[in-house]
Amino acid sequence: MIKYFLGAILALAIIGNAFDFESDDYSWKLIINKEDAYYSVTNGAKRIFNIARSLLQDSELSDTSSIILEED
Repeated sequence: MIKYFLGAILALAIIGNAFDFESDDYSWKLIINKEDAYYSVTNGAKRIFNIARSLLQDSELSDTSSIILEED
């Protein structure tokens, strides 16, 4: 479960261009921009949450479901 969560965070950071790749004759560098990664992940999570919320609100399940509490 944690692997999927970390994978989603990594995917959102990659989509948001939070990584820079630099190379020279002797080495390769993968530079992570922390601020860009933070904004990319938070914006992506907000969008996914809003999409899921709109899908659940539009479904018939939210209209027909009810919670009934009984006291004996």
